[in-house]
Amino acid sequence: MSLEVVIVPHTHWDREWYEPFQTFRMRLVEVLDQVLSLLETDPSYSCFLLDGQMAAVDDYLEVRPDAEDRLRYLVSAGRLSVGPWYVLMDELLVSGETIVRDLQLGMKRAAAFGGAMQVGYLPDMFGHIAQMPQVLRMAGFDHAVVWRGVPSGISKSAFWWEAPDGSRVRAEYLVTGYSNGQSLPRDAKDLVRRVRAQAAEVAGFTLGSLLYMNGTDHQAPQPWLGRLLDEANEIQDEIHFEVTSLPAYLASAPADDLPTWSGELRSGARANLLMGVASNRVDVKKAAAITERAIERRAEPYGALFLPPRDWPERLLDFAWLRMIQNAAHDSICACSVDEVVDSVLHRFAEARQIAEGVTERALSALSASLAEGGPTVVNPSHRPRGGVVEMVLGAGALPPDAPVQVISERSGMPGVLTLDASTVRNVLGTLQGTQVDSETWVQEVRVAEDESGIDITVVMGHEERHDVPVDAIKRDIAARLDARPDAVVRVRIDQPASRRVLALVQGVRGYGWQAIRPVAPEHPVRVEDGPLLANGLVALAVDSSDGTFSLDGIPGYGRLVDGGDHGDSYNYSPPENDTLVDMPEDVTVEVLEHGPLRAAVAIRARYRWPERVDASTQGRAGEATVEVTTTLELRADERFVRVATAFVNPCRDHRVRVHLPLRQPAAHSEAECAFAVVTRGLEAEGRPEELGLPTFPSRRFVSAGGLYVAHEGLHEYELVDVEPGPSGLAARTLALTLLRSTGMLSRLGMTYRPLPAGPLTPVEGLQMVGRRIEARYALCTSSDGGGGGAGGSYRPYDPYELVDDAFLPLEVVYAPGGGGRPPEGSGLVVEGAEVSALRRVDGALEVRVFNPRSGSATVRVGEERAWLVDLRGRPLGAVEGGFELRPYGIATVRIPSRAAIEGQC
Repeated sequence: MSLEVVIVPHTHWDREWYEPFQTFRMRLVEVLDQVLSLLETDPSYSCFLLDGQMAAVDDYLEVRPDAEDRLRYLVSAGRLSVGPWYVLMDELLVSGETIVRDLQLGMKRAAAFGGAMQVGYLPDMFGHIAQMPQVLRMAGFDHAVVWRGVPSGISKSAFWWEAPDGSRVRAEYLVTGYSNGQSLPRDAKDLVRRVRAQAAEVAGFTLGSLLYMNGTDHQAPQPWLGRLLDEANEIQDEIHFEVTSLPAYLASAPADDLPTWSGELRSGARANLLMGVASNRVDVKKAAAITERAIERRAEPYGALFLPPRDWPERLLDFAWLRMIQNAAHDSICACSVDEVVDSVLHRFAEARQIAEGVTERALSALSASLAEGGPTVVNPSHRPRGGVVEMVLGAGALPPDAPVQVISERSGMPGVLTLDASTVRNVLGTLQGTQVDSETWVQEVRVAEDESGIDITVVMGHEERHDVPVDAIKRDIAARLDARPDAVVRVRIDQPASRRVLALVQGVRGYGWQAIRPVAPEHPVRVEDGPLLANGLVALAVDSSDGTFSLDGIPGYGRLVDGGDHGDSYNYSPPENDTLVDMPEDVTVEVLEHGPLRAAVAIRARYRWPERVDASTQGRAGEATVEVTTTLELRADERFVRVATAFVNPCRDHRVRVHLPLRQPAAHSEAECAFAVVTRGLEAEGRPEELGLPTFPSRRFVSAGGLYVAHEGLHEYELVDVEPGPSGLAARTLALTLLRSTGMLSRLGMTYRPLPAGPLTPVEGLQMVGRRIEARYALCTSSDGGGGGAGGSYRPYDPYELVDDAFLPLEVVYAPGGGGRPPEGSGLVVEGAEVSALRRVDGALEVRVFNPRSGSATVRVGEERAWLVDLRGRPLGAVEGGFELRPYGIATVRIPSRAAIEGQC
């Protein structure tokens, strides 16, 4: 019986990588020109796989718009396989919602050409999330194709891949990668010899046919393929060659008696995992975290709930999501690219964030204008009811003298009159754009009067947000008066009352709700004592001025910075042979910034001497640079966690900086957030000589171990260190969180932990991040599970999703003018029982995506109206009313067609 070799012609297209996007696009146009021509003129070249991503189609059509009908015909005929993704994203460094939107955009664009390939094609991701099978099943897919990350426990070329909720897909395993059939020879005998050797290499894995992927990175089609295979089939009968599409191959691929793997795929047992991409260019990872939060947690929910449905900014948000999805491509978000690419990535994040902030501002303005009562109102962007400390600006007499607030600053009023000439007034008018003067001051009223002595202009300013003052009309009126009287004396009076910036504690703000601010006295006020010691009865912090660390609930050593050498590249950490670690500062100063009772803060300024670089000839660290690191600790009333911010300007090259955080008790595993789930990991990682299996793992927003919870803003890489034997085996005593990893090469040869290159040997100066300001934010919380509950005794473990919201999704304050119809307290939408991934409008309806990251089923309530469960294609799955059961680890999408759900469930 002959061996069936199924050949799938394809190209793997990195949109940007070691060359910028436009350089690669010129090559893309040339390649697709050849592909279309071959498919149209050579019957033997029957099909082509366009890498599973629609971005290549859109990028091509921007240059070749006249080719759209040709593409549509070939896709509809099954000759050209496109989609289902828009880009091949990195699954571990972007949010679950970004992955869903990537898939939805890819399917939507592919539908315009005849439909997406019905395969979850994932050929080159640096590991795979545990929930990917569920995401694919929710979109109607039965198959996935993977390469990297498959563990040694899988010994066949296909397996059942199971998500935590039990959803599963058949995963085709590309044992030797997506390039095993690249660059085929022109001679049939050479082809037979090559395939015979490759078949022997994977004989133990192969189930029936050998899948032969004829392509690689940016490879053009090989026009002699049809002739080559005909000749190979004619000269022998040991191997039979056939060209087919990937969906056609999978349709008849064996599915019986396959092994099963549950959870994430993050093994380096047979292919490089390139785990160091989680910590290079930390500015990119931070920008991603901030922008995801701006769109997913603020712009879309606020816009959906507080803007009229007709004003839903669909096109703007679509553009913001396009920029986010383009950045999700693995060489983009991973920043394993040249500097021109990273600059483009940061610019796209900035564009998306600007749109998100603009939508948020307009939605909050609409909410403010709709409120019946005037004055400051707190808004909750989270679905969970909560309270907390908010910061606001009030008139000096807005609160009674005994109000329980903390005064941050005071500003005196601005009475008085300025006498100006007409020219100066014109210049001043030119700078006045709209009613907002600064972040806390708005024009409330402008009065203009005129008599024989001159023109009088009175500008009334205040802190209430106002959009109804006709500033442009007033400017035109004043300009007309100045035209008529160019020599007139102009007297300008600025009427701005005295104000105070204060902190107030509020409680019980409903999920997606608002509440007129009513300051309450804290149950656990924060105080500062000598030491300094910060405590609120729930958490206690004490700063050690000898080394710049601090204790948390009696355990010392938090915040210890460890600087070590890194002679690796953008893909992998690699310590130099003769490394030098620096973990003690030269000197430390401590300053109390705020004393409470609602917020207290201290700044720890530590001066270090770090080696300046790695000397390649000695494989040791050389030179010396002085750096001042400022770590700010902030503790608030009634909160059970501490906020930490570490900032410094990086003066060095070739190094890694990590902060060490002691665990409350030794731990043999960690629990880290990834898309739609929390995954458990041990102390080791699978690897091989070609890439050491380092147990540096990614977390999306939080990680916990040994009774310590860490929430962060884009600080993805962590490792459990200080591993020692214990009664139950090996256990770690410390969690190391990477704040910075500086290297100077895209890829490198001869590294300690990965001897062979993973890409071009290209110097990339931006990867060093020299001279850049590093600002790392994270929050720490301990639980009674770890052996103690802080100064006030034991307490329940913190829900890490709650911790992330409280630390990085603050309550917001708007200033209402009053006179609207909305009551002073209410909620835009009630969502209970699950975490929220998305809240937006789709075709006028509210769409809410929820997930249950826990091991027990959950009763989920979304609004009060009849709603529909839908899949990721928007197809109805069934009606729900009042609530529904969500399976453990399940994901669900709910659409509420009625507008009644947002009429204000007050």
